[in-house]
Amino acid sequence: MARRPRHLSPEERALWDSVARQAAPMHKPRAPAPDSKPEPKPAKPAAPEHFDPLPRFRVGQKADAARKDDLLPRLRDRLRAAPVAMDAKAHGRMTRGKLKPEARLDLHGMTMSEAHPELVAFILSSQAMGRRLVLVITGKGREKDYEAPMPVRHGVLRHQVPQWLGLSPLRQAVLQITPAHIRHGGEGAYYVYLRRAR
Repeated sequence: MARRPRHLSPEERALWDSVARQAAPMHKPRAPAPDSKPEPKPAKPAAPEHFDPLPRFRVGQKADAARKDDLLPRLRDRLRAAPVAMDAKAHGRMTRGKLKPEARLDLHGMTMSEAHPELVAFILSSQAMGRRLVLVITGKGREKDYEAPMPVRHGVLRHQVPQWLGLSPLRQAVLQITPAHIRHGGEGAYYVYLRRAR
C-alpha cells in the first residue's frame, strides 16, 4: 500500500526557510568574463570542386534537357574512348569492318554462369591457336516488360563481357576490345583483338 505524502506544518515550513537562508551553496555560479568573445560558429565545410549544386527550380518550370544525370557514360562510348593498344592502321580497318574475324562465339540466350566459362575457354584456346581477331556476340538484350523501380541497363551479357575480358585470366590474352561494325553485329557484338601467344 502506497504511503500518502506528508505535508509540512507552518512551523516546519518556517524552520526550513530559516535553514535554507543560512546555507551557503557548494558551487558558486561563475560570472562570465567581461571581455570574453562569443565562440565563433563552426565554418561550413567547403563543397568539393566536383560538386554541382542544383539550380533553383519552380513548380511548372521546364526541366533543363542539357543536364546529364547519368553517372557512367555509355559502354560503347567508354570502349571507343579507350586508348588504342594495337597497330593504329589495323585498328582503323577493324572498326570500319574491313578485317574479317577468324572465329566467333555466340553467347545468345546464355546465362552469366553459362557464358563466362564459354568465353574463357574460347579466348584462351583462340590465343593458343594463334588467332588475332575474334568476334564475341552477346546480343543487345531485350527490353523488360515491367517497370523497374530504378533504371536498369538492358543486355546483361553486353555489359558483362567487356568486364570479364579485363579480368584475369583473360586480361593477359586481350589487347583491344571494340564494339563490332554493323556488318558483324553492331552494338550486340565485340571485336576482341588478341595478343600473340608466348
